[in-house]
Amino acid sequence: MKRSAGIDGNARDLVLDFEPVKLIAPGRVREVLMDEYDQWAGTPYRLGGEGRRGIDCSALMQQVFRSSFDFELPRTTNEQILEGQRIEKDALRPGDLVFFQPSRRLRHVGVYVGEGYFLHASTSQGVKLSRLDNVFWSRHYLQARRPLDNAQLAMRAGSASSNANQGFLASAEY
Repeated sequence: MKRSAGIDGNARDLVLDFEPVKLIAPGRVREVLMDEYDQWAGTPYRLGGEGRRGIDCSALMQQVFRSSFDFELPRTTNEQILEGQRIEKDALRPGDLVFFQPSRRLRHVGVYVGEGYFLHASTSQGVKLSRLDNVFWSRHYLQARRPLDNAQLAMRAGSASSNANQGFLASAEY
């Protein structure tokens, strides 16, 4: 990114230098997340699972952020809920983590992909997309977190895919 004060030295021009990245970021992040969905769709849920033969919700988030954005999330939902900045539900953007509490002791996590959908590992149906406004998920919605800004995720998406192409981010079977 270019850092310049602009023609007349005005700080306002500096902000304009960054606008194109912010405009493309949500679309790029959504595209990358949908690619992850295509790769993981139908993988069965398995508590403690971390691979294609079975995966739990927090491991899926860890895998998605590692392979798509070259970003390490903690392993458990209880740790992931402390990551990044808390945001309001009506401010969700692709790449935000969404958390649910379906019972007193259990928490569930997914990643918002846009247009009202989130990607997650469902205990009954495996990896899938679900609507946030679904009666069940609406009732159990807890909070959302933004681990990284969309512009950062979009920039990392390019570097993560090039690293993966070089073999640095091989997705091992666990």
